[in-house]
Order: sequence, then structure tokens, then C-alpha cells
Amino acid sequence: MPLSKRRQMVDPEHKVLSKSAQCRLLSLSRSSYYYQPKGISSQDLRIMELMDRMYQEDPTRGSRRYRRDLRLANIHVSRDKVRRLMKIMRIKTIYCKPRTTVIDPASYKYPYLLRGLDIDSINQVWQIDISYIPLAKGFMYLVAIIDVHSRFIVGWDISNTMTADWVVDTIKMAVGAHGAPQIINSDQGVQFTSGEYIDYIKSLKTVSISMDGKGRATDNAFIERFFRTIKHDKIYLHIPENGQELYQLCQEFITFYNTRRGHSSIEGKPPAHVFLKAA
Repeated sequence: MPLSKRRQMVDPEHKVLSKSAQCRLLSLSRSSYYYQPKGISSQDLRIMELMDRMYQEDPTRGSRRYRRDLRLANIHVSRDKVRRLMKIMRIKTIYCKPRTTVIDPASYKYPYLLRGLDIDSINQVWQIDISYIPLAKGFMYLVAIIDVHSRFIVGWDISNTMTADWVVDTIKMAVGAHGAPQIINSDQGVQFTSGEYIDYIKSLKTVSISMDGKGRATDNAFIERFFRTIKHDKIYLHIPENGQELYQLCQEFITFYNTRRGHSSIEGKPPAHVFLKAA
């Protein structure tokens, strides 16, 4: 059980068990229970927003180039700090990596199943990912699932944390509304390699798990392109003040994206025209 969930299970008003006893039963140290994460400073939030815009411009930047380009913007930070912020933002540097070694099958989670695959029907392949979203005074995360054939967003949600439970709940809602896909593709992030995620996908029986190769530019390209579109066409034009405003902006844009925005890859039709007509 995740640490965050065990912390939530401690009842400070319990009439029989003290907080210390509850921590022992949950294999939770008292320091972990009382720990309060340090907030992100306004200066770091400014840097993160700038880095996010840089990432949309050029996702091949690594920590060295981020540090260099931030210095050009008169922001002087260490490379270690850049790496820390990249981790918080879930920035995945895209790079070409020669296949000089063979990955150990025992340590590799799941193979990439989309290479050379002819995707010609809805619910054949879904792609899922998480993206950092800047707010006026903070940030949140957006998880979204796209049907690759139709480009239809079948599920999405926002959160201020990236838990596996949150990801699984979003997939459950998408499956409940549209049925299960044949393949669901993700990156190798901790949410998608967690027991909660793997166990749920396996419980669907007919769904195969596919995962990107690390650093691969095109493995999860469709959902990455959607994130770039929603940021440039909606969020960057009006940075939301809070989570409620962000949710409303996402809901407005995704409704527009699904039902009215034409895509050249599907003959200029909106995704809903292809997805719902075939459903």
C-alpha cells in the first residue's frame, strides 16, 4: 500500500488506538506521518513555467541545455536543481539512443507493441500520459487518454499529485464509458509500472500492456501532441488561477477538441465523428 494511503488511514480521533499504535500497525514511522512537504517557492514556479514552455518548443533539451538556456534568460540555477524540477514536472527528454546493448527481459516491464502495427479501428490502441500544468500560483497534473485511431480523448482528470490510484480511477471511468481497448500504451513512469496499474489492466483480461522505450521520440506521440495542443491553444493563453478554473478550461477545450476541432489525419473530421460513429 502506498505511503500516502497509509498516512490517510491514521485516525487522530481514534478512541482505542493512539496515533503511535496506528503507525506501528500500518508499518508507518511517526516521522513519515507528521511529515509536511515543503512548498514550491514562487521563484521555482516561475522557472518551471518557463521550462515547460521550453519543453513544448524543444523536447530534446536535457539538464545541461535547460541550465544554459535559463542562464540566457538571466536565471542562474545549478544543474542539480534543474534535474529536481524536471522530475517534479515529469519532463522526459527525447533523444536518439543507439541499440548497443540488449535489455535484460527480467528488468524490462513490458514491450512496446505499436511498432509496425496497423491501427485502423477505435478502441484498438489507447495512449495514456501525465503532463505538468502551470497555474498562476502553483501547478497541477493532467492525465489524459487518447484513442489513437480517432484521436478522441476517452478520459482525463486533473490532480495536484501523481498517484497510481488516480491514474487507475481515470482509466476505469474511460473503460466504463467507452469499453476497453485492445492495447493501452504508456511510458515507464512509476504510476504505469505500479502494482495498482498493472493489476487493474491485467484484470481487464483482453487488454495488452505496451510501454515506450526510454527516450523514444515517437512511441507515445499522439498523447504528447495533444498535451502540446491544449497548452498552446488554451492554457498558455489564460494561465488558470486555481484547480477549479483549470478543470473548467480543460473541460471546455477537450469538448471542443473532441467534437468540433478537425484533424487532417482523419480527413479533417472532429474525433467524435469518427469515434462515436464507429462505436
